[in-house]
Amino acid sequence: MKERIEILASGFGGQGVVRLGQVMGMAAVRQGFRVTMLKSHGTEQRGGYVRAQVVISKEEIDSPLVEDPDFFCAFSMAAYNQFGHLVKDGVILYDPAFVQVDESKKVRQVPIAAKDVAVEKLGRAIYANTIMIGALTKALGILDKDVVLSTVLEVIPKFKDENKRAFEIGYDLYST
Repeated sequence: MKERIEILASGFGGQGVVRLGQVMGMAAVRQGFRVTMLKSHGTEQRGGYVRAQVVISKEEIDSPLVEDPDFFCAFSMAAYNQFGHLVKDGVILYDPAFVQVDESKKVRQVPIAAKDVAVEKLGRAIYANTIMIGALTKALGILDKDVVLSTVLEVIPKFKDENKRAFEIGYDLYST
Protein backbone atom coordinates (compact mmCIF):
# COMPACT_ATOMS: atom_id res chain seq x y z
CA MET A 1 0.00 0.00 0.00
CA LYS A 2 1.11 3.52 -0.73
CA GLU A 3 1.86 5.69 2.29
CA ARG A 4 -1.26 7.72 1.58
CA ILE A 5 -4.38 6.90 -0.48
CA GLU A 6 -6.48 9.84 -1.64
CA ILE A 7 -10.13 9.44 -2.65
CA LEU A 8 -12.18 12.22 -4.22
CA ALA A 9 -15.89 11.89 -4.94
CA SER A 10 -18.05 14.60 -6.42
CA GLY A 11 -21.46 15.10 -7.93
CA PHE A 12 -24.77 16.72 -7.06
CA GLY A 13 -26.59 16.75 -3.75
CA GLY A 14 -28.78 13.69 -3.27
CA GLN A 15 -26.44 11.31 -5.15
CA GLY A 16 -24.82 9.96 -1.98
CA VAL A 17 -21.39 11.53 -2.42
CA VAL A 18 -20.97 12.39 1.28
CA ARG A 19 -22.33 8.96 2.28
CA LEU A 20 -19.65 7.34 0.12
CA GLY A 21 -16.98 9.32 1.94
CA GLN A 22 -18.42 8.44 5.35
CA VAL A 23 -18.61 4.74 4.57
CA MET A 24 -15.08 4.50 3.16
CA GLY A 25 -13.65 6.52 6.04
CA MET A 26 -15.44 4.56 8.77
CA ALA A 27 -14.51 1.22 7.21
CA ALA A 28 -10.85 2.28 7.02
CA VAL A 29 -10.84 3.38 10.68
CA ARG A 30 -12.33 0.02 11.67
CA GLN A 31 -9.37 -1.64 9.99
CA GLY A 32 -6.79 0.40 11.87
CA PHE A 33 -6.03 3.07 9.30
CA ARG A 34 -5.78 6.76 10.01
CA VAL A 35 -8.41 8.72 8.10
CA THR A 36 -9.42 12.28 7.36
CA MET A 37 -12.53 13.38 5.51
CA LEU A 38 -13.54 16.78 4.24
CA LYS A 39 -16.86 17.56 2.62
CA SER A 40 -18.09 20.62 0.84
CA HIS A 41 -21.36 21.45 -0.80
CA GLY A 42 -23.37 24.28 -2.23
CA THR A 43 -26.11 25.99 -0.27
CA GLU A 44 -28.87 24.00 -1.99
CA GLN A 45 -30.21 20.98 -0.09
CA ARG A 46 -30.57 18.81 -3.18
CA GLY A 47 -29.12 19.20 -6.64
CA GLY A 48 -26.23 21.48 -5.67
CA TYR A 49 -22.52 20.75 -5.93
CA VAL A 50 -21.09 18.20 -3.43
CA ARG A 51 -17.56 16.92 -2.86
CA ALA A 52 -16.05 14.46 -0.39
CA GLN A 53 -12.30 14.09 0.15
CA VAL A 54 -10.99 11.05 2.05
CA VAL A 55 -7.37 10.35 2.92
CA ILE A 56 -6.41 6.88 4.22
CA SER A 57 -2.98 6.15 5.67
CA LYS A 58 -1.15 3.86 8.07
CA GLU A 59 0.85 6.87 9.25
CA GLU A 60 -0.13 10.27 10.60
CA ILE A 61 -1.86 12.42 7.99
CA ASP A 62 -0.25 15.83 7.58
CA SER A 63 -2.99 17.36 5.41
CA PRO A 64 -6.60 16.33 4.84
CA LEU A 65 -6.67 17.86 1.36
CA VAL A 66 -6.84 15.60 -1.67
CA GLU A 67 -4.40 17.06 -4.17
CA ASP A 68 -3.48 14.04 -6.32
CA PRO A 69 -6.42 11.60 -6.15
CA ASP A 70 -5.64 7.92 -6.44
CA PHE A 71 -9.37 7.36 -6.99
CA PHE A 72 -11.92 9.84 -8.27
CA CYS A 73 -15.62 8.92 -8.31
CA ALA A 74 -17.36 11.25 -10.77
CA PHE A 75 -21.12 11.32 -10.30
CA SER A 76 -21.73 14.23 -12.70
CA MET A 77 -20.27 15.90 -15.77
CA ALA A 78 -19.70 19.08 -13.78
CA ALA A 79 -17.67 17.11 -11.22
CA TYR A 80 -15.65 15.40 -13.94
CA ASN A 81 -14.90 18.73 -15.62
CA GLN A 82 -14.01 20.38 -12.31
CA PHE A 83 -11.75 17.68 -10.83
CA GLY A 84 -10.79 15.19 -13.55
CA HIS A 85 -7.55 17.05 -14.27
CA LEU A 86 -6.33 16.40 -10.71
CA VAL A 87 -5.97 12.68 -11.41
CA LYS A 88 -2.43 12.09 -12.64
CA ASP A 89 -1.73 8.40 -11.97
CA GLY A 90 -5.00 7.33 -10.40
CA VAL A 91 -8.28 5.82 -11.54
CA ILE A 92 -11.46 7.65 -12.44
CA LEU A 93 -14.65 5.73 -11.71
CA TYR A 94 -17.55 7.42 -13.48
CA ASP A 95 -21.23 6.86 -14.08
CA PRO A 96 -21.82 6.96 -17.86
CA ALA A 97 -25.44 8.01 -17.26
CA PHE A 98 -24.07 11.40 -16.21
CA VAL A 99 -20.47 11.59 -17.45
CA GLN A 100 -18.98 11.47 -20.91
CA VAL A 101 -15.24 11.04 -20.46
CA ASP A 102 -12.44 12.72 -22.32
CA GLU A 103 -10.76 9.78 -24.09
CA SER A 104 -7.54 11.74 -24.47
CA LYS A 105 -6.86 11.61 -20.71
CA LYS A 106 -3.88 9.38 -19.99
CA VAL A 107 -5.36 7.90 -16.81
CA ARG A 108 -7.49 4.79 -16.35
CA GLN A 109 -11.19 5.65 -16.62
CA VAL A 110 -13.62 2.92 -15.59
CA PRO A 111 -17.35 3.17 -16.32
CA ILE A 112 -19.59 2.04 -13.47
CA ALA A 113 -23.17 2.21 -14.72
CA ALA A 114 -24.43 2.78 -11.20
CA LYS A 115 -27.67 4.66 -11.92
CA ASP A 116 -28.83 2.49 -14.80
CA VAL A 117 -27.97 -0.78 -13.03
CA ALA A 118 -29.66 0.43 -9.83
CA VAL A 119 -32.86 1.13 -11.75
CA GLU A 120 -32.67 -2.07 -13.80
CA LYS A 121 -31.79 -4.52 -11.02
CA LEU A 122 -33.13 -2.83 -7.88
CA GLY A 123 -35.95 -0.65 -9.22
CA ARG A 124 -34.64 2.68 -7.93
CA ALA A 125 -31.74 5.02 -8.67
CA ILE A 126 -31.14 5.64 -4.94
CA TYR A 127 -28.90 2.55 -4.80
CA ALA A 128 -26.40 4.00 -7.29
CA ASN A 129 -24.08 5.30 -4.58
CA THR A 130 -23.96 1.87 -2.91
CA ILE A 131 -23.08 0.35 -6.28
CA MET A 132 -20.25 2.89 -6.58
CA ILE A 133 -19.10 2.07 -3.02
CA GLY A 134 -18.86 -1.60 -4.00
CA ALA A 135 -16.85 -0.77 -7.11
CA LEU A 136 -14.56 1.58 -5.20
CA THR A 137 -13.97 -1.06 -2.52
CA LYS A 138 -12.71 -3.49 -5.12
CA ALA A 139 -10.68 -0.81 -6.89
CA LEU A 140 -8.98 0.25 -3.64
CA GLY A 141 -7.95 -3.29 -2.79
CA ILE A 142 -6.90 -2.36 0.78
CA LEU A 143 -10.21 -2.54 2.63
CA ASP A 144 -11.90 -5.76 3.66
CA LYS A 145 -15.05 -6.25 1.60
CA ASP A 146 -17.10 -7.51 4.57
CA VAL A 147 -16.08 -4.58 6.77
CA VAL A 148 -17.09 -2.07 4.09
CA LEU A 149 -20.41 -3.87 3.53
CA SER A 150 -21.22 -3.94 7.26
CA THR A 151 -20.38 -0.22 7.40
CA VAL A 152 -22.73 0.46 4.48
CA LEU A 153 -25.52 -1.35 6.29
CA GLU A 154 -24.87 0.63 9.48
CA VAL A 155 -24.56 4.06 7.84
CA ILE A 156 -27.58 3.43 5.58
CA PRO A 157 -30.00 1.67 7.95
CA LYS A 158 -32.93 1.39 5.52
CA PHE A 159 -33.33 -1.13 2.71
CA LYS A 160 -30.59 -3.47 3.97
CA ASP A 161 -31.30 -6.26 1.46
CA GLU A 162 -31.26 -3.86 -1.48
CA ASN A 163 -28.11 -2.09 -0.30
CA LYS A 164 -26.35 -5.42 0.26
CA ARG A 165 -27.26 -6.47 -3.26
CA ALA A 166 -26.24 -3.07 -4.67
CA PHE A 167 -22.84 -3.31 -2.96
CA GLU A 168 -22.24 -6.80 -4.39
CA ILE A 169 -23.32 -5.66 -7.87
CA GLY A 170 -20.91 -2.73 -7.72
CA TYR A 171 -18.08 -4.91 -6.45
CA ASP A 172 -18.62 -7.25 -9.40
CA LEU A 173 -18.89 -4.37 -11.91
CA TYR A 174 -15.32 -3.20 -11.28
CA SER A 175 -12.75 -5.09 -13.32
CA THR A 176 -9.02 -4.54 -13.20
